[in-house]
Amino acid sequence: MPAVEVHELCKRYGDLVAVDDVSFSADAGEIFAVLGPNGAGKTTTVEIIEGLRRCDGGTVRVLGSDPIAGARALAARVGVMPQGGDLQQGVRVAEALRLFAAFYDDAEDPDALMAELGLDRAARTPYRRLSGGERRRLSLALALVGRPHVAFLDEPTTGMDVEGRATTWDLVRRLRDRGVAVVLTTHLLDEAERVADRVAIMHRGRLVALGTPAELTGSTRQITFTVDGVIDAAALASAIGAAVEHADDRYRISGVDPDPQAVVRLAAWLATAGVTLRRLDVGARSLEDVYLELTGSTSDGE
Repeated sequence: MPAVEVHELCKRYGDLVAVDDVSFSADAGEIFAVLGPNGAGKTTTVEIIEGLRRCDGGTVRVLGSDPIAGARALAARVGVMPQGGDLQQGVRVAEALRLFAAFYDDAEDPDALMAELGLDRAARTPYRRLSGGERRRLSLALALVGRPHVAFLDEPTTGMDVEGRATTWDLVRRLRDRGVAVVLTTHLLDEAERVADRVAIMHRGRLVALGTPAELTGSTRQITFTVDGVIDAAALASAIGAAVEHADDRYRISGVDPDPQAVVRLAAWLATAGVTLRRLDVGARSLEDVYLELTGSTSDGE
């Protein structure tokens, strides 16, 4: 049985269909990422799974139970790291974590968890004096102190520095290896591609892609580049005999073997057009490429 199972989920706000017939599942020992731009419906979907909102159609099961009807039984088995939310400003890090640990029969050692997340040096620091990254790490610690079977992590690395992000993702991988089902949202597509076992991409309330990063990116090779200024993509496509797509400041050439000759033709055309090449990438599609194709936008949270 999947740890999380969503079947034909729907949610409406008046005439707005926020979640439209969405189905997926996440297994124990799996990192499952839900991605999508603003208004895609991903946060609403996750909040329904967490039992924070009621759906208007479909079914949701977490560890076999309805997340609202079975909320009391699930409380000790599910950890939630929200995107926002504050603690009492004067509470110290160690105090907060020990308080939350007291709610569970089999909690993590608060001191060990603080050390694992690099919070031991801030153990006596009041919440109001924590940096944004430290607050996010404390929120993660509070979500995990009860040894959850399922962990919901909403933008877990927002506001963290490089070291904090690396520490967080290492911990998330260890959770997966212990058999925890991790359902997360993130706007950092490169991190999702490296960390997630499977990915769901939502757009305008619907599920538009589902699979492993490798399945979604496939084996298609392409050329992507950025330039100073704007070029005539149609003219370039005609000159090199391949499709040219433009999203944000990036151009992508597909339908042509990205060999040295193709790169030379591109460089020669840009030189003739008087355009300076800023960046050139030759290789397989990234998860960001797939995301842009499906949603037409960069991921910036919801």
